[in-house]
Amino acid sequence: MKAKELQELRQSNPLDLQGKLGDLKAELFNLRFQLATGQLENPMRIKEVKKSIAQIKTILREEELRA
Repeated sequence: MKAKELQELRQSNPLDLQGKLGDLKAELFNLRFQLATGQLENPMRIKEVKKSIAQIKTILREEELRA
């Protein structure tokens, strides 16, 4: 994600972040399934999705520590 997108995520609601996290986890599952069956077109997408998941989890943890 770009810095602008991360800034927008930091300002968003934790419930929205949880929803986005669920969507990314589902996408990661599908990508891994495609990789196993040999249908994955862009293997770098797995790395991008994993990084996005980590960034959202970090933002959620920061919010948790602030509270």
